[in-house]
Amino acid sequence: MAAGKDYYDILGVKKGASAEEIKKAFRRLARKHHPDAGGSEESFKEINEAYEVLSDTEKRKQYDQYGQYFGGNVPPGAGAPGAGWPGAAGGGAGWQGVEVDLGDMFGDIFGGGFGGGGGARQRSSARRGRDLTYETTITFDEAFSGTSTKVEVQRAENCKVCGGSGAKPGTSPKTCPTCSGSGHVSQGGGMFAFSRPCPRCGGAGTIIEEPCSTCRGKGRVLRVKPVTVNVPPGATDGGKLRFKNKGEPGENGGPAGDLYVVTRVKPHPFYTRDGANVLMDLPISFTEAALGTEVTIPTPDGKRAKLKVAPGTQDGKVFRLAGKGAPKLKGKGHGDLRVRAHVVVPAKLSAEERALLEEFAEKRDEDLRAHMK
Repeated sequence: MAAGKDYYDILGVKKGASAEEIKKAFRRLARKHHPDAGGSEESFKEINEAYEVLSDTEKRKQYDQYGQYFGGNVPPGAGAPGAGWPGAAGGGAGWQGVEVDLGDMFGDIFGGGFGGGGGARQRSSARRGRDLTYETTITFDEAFSGTSTKVEVQRAENCKVCGGSGAKPGTSPKTCPTCSGSGHVSQGGGMFAFSRPCPRCGGAGTIIEEPCSTCRGKGRVLRVKPVTVNVPPGATDGGKLRFKNKGEPGENGGPAGDLYVVTRVKPHPFYTRDGANVLMDLPISFTEAALGTEVTIPTPDGKRAKLKVAPGTQDGKVFRLAGKGAPKLKGKGHGDLRVRAHVVVPAKLSAEERALLEEFAEKRDEDLRAHMK
């Protein structure tokens, strides 16, 4: 180890720090400066060097006494200006790095260990399948009452010829000779070796020498299969339905993804939806609005209902028929049917009709715009 390095300063602890304080400081700095976490390899080496000395009672004692660690017996003149030490340029065997098991330390951060003294990086095993999203178009009545429809779903599934192995029938994947099946290779050496995905097998740990001709070694093929979708009563335009485990199958025993179906509802000639409420316009004549009337109207459930129009009903007046709307998706019961009166003014009048209206206006003696003068 080079002379002149302040190991206490490198770890950010005081000279009298306890073994536990030194350990905590090392773990914190190692996480921060490890190359796999984007740190500097040089800083990481320096931190390890400091920890290797200060965490060992004898090494620390020698370092505290001479200002450096010699890796063995203290040579004559140790600690004196210009004094050499084994392992320095032109020196002897020098300090030997002790491998540190960093697997436990970084496993919870990076999902696996590191190379060298650390534990082997774990290859991914079971993986959940992808979620899929499709649309289906239904009528207003189908959305109101619910329906069953089929959606053509394209998804990757295990190849039936090779059983998902990717290897030609009668053969099987072989252990990758480059990584010996671990899925990773190490770079560097000693305690500073870092693992990387194996370039030959891509981290799978196996290679396929004779690929399946159907899936070309991928183990999966794209298939289009009809999936029956049960649309519940009260479905809305743009609503999303989730069907668990109907997405793509998982890999290596992982669960399947989910299928999401977005409902698109065709417009109705005279109904519109506002959640569970259904809206409709009711055309009435001028005289019906003035005198009042009772009309029979169709309801979204295919039945009919009577509606009383009060005398003097104004254009735009909304009548509410409770519970005559669409089923509520989340909760019990139905929404309302809201009927908006639309007073239709005749575009053409006969001479007799005109005379009657003029007489009516004269009798009313109304000036509806008086407030605007």
